[in-house]
Amino acid sequence: MKRGITVFLSVGALVTVGYFTVSKWAIRHESFTFYDPDRDNRPVAVDIAIRRDKQMQADAGMIKLPVVVFSHGNTVKSTEYSFINNVFAAHGYMVLSIQHDLPTDPPMVTKPGEPYVGRLPQILRGVANIKFAVQEMQKVKPNADYDHLTVVGHSMGGDITMYFAKQYPDEVKKVVTLDNLRVPFITSGKFKILSFRSKDPQFKTDPGVIPSDEECEKLGITVVKTTFQHNDMRDTGSEEAKASIQGMLDKFLADTDSEEAAKPVEASTPTTLDLEPVAPYVPVGKEAKAANILTH
Repeated sequence: MKRGITVFLSVGALVTVGYFTVSKWAIRHESFTFYDPDRDNRPVAVDIAIRRDKQMQADAGMIKLPVVVFSHGNTVKSTEYSFINNVFAAHGYMVLSIQHDLPTDPPMVTKPGEPYVGRLPQILRGVANIKFAVQEMQKVKPNADYDHLTVVGHSMGGDITMYFAKQYPDEVKKVVTLDNLRVPFITSGKFKILSFRSKDPQFKTDPGVIPSDEECEKLGITVVKTTFQHNDMRDTGSEEAKASIQGMLDKFLADTDSEEAAKPVEASTPTTLDLEPVAPYVPVGKEAKAANILTH
């Protein structure tokens, strides 16, 4: 796949067949709720999607599962993105879809002039949820690679995703966003970025979020300009929109996974990034209560 190109994607341009069928028999879902004692026992729900055969191989110690962390949009449930998460699961990833919002959380208010127009507190809460959920998942599913995450998110979840990758670049190997609007793309070139953009007059990307075409070409950033609405990028979207996004994501994973498999192991080098002057996340204690474990 050509690196850093801008792709113009129209409805029906790509068709992916079989993810619905695969999800019915091959992909297992499991739900956990963890309680963070350092944030007043805040519940952090995680829905897991994983191929049954890959789970058995991991349980037998034959493989370490690659891990995806998915972050949902504002006020949207973490379980409303199965069409995306099934693609990752079909490729052999264990997907952790984290519920960031709670009914008791105050509403998000736009405040012009403040960092990310006042969304920074919610972004930091999302980062804290990711760090806590990953820590707890290591106790439940130890045979997975939590040191090299693929982070994915839609809208506000895409901003959380990009901010997490900005603060923890050594813990991230790929970034995928669906119409994140506030947090600028990372331009360190440390990992591949794929971003789907809507054509929606109600959801405008802030200036400076998306790098120029020249920067994208140089840094391995793929921008997919779609004809879809912002809210088409979840399970409630049209079948054409979902199939098109699945097709491009499938190709991105096939190309990047093969590149990573062929790449020799290199020693990591320190990276200096321009971070916001804020604490990265709320400290997490050693013990957390895991409850409400469900399978379906």
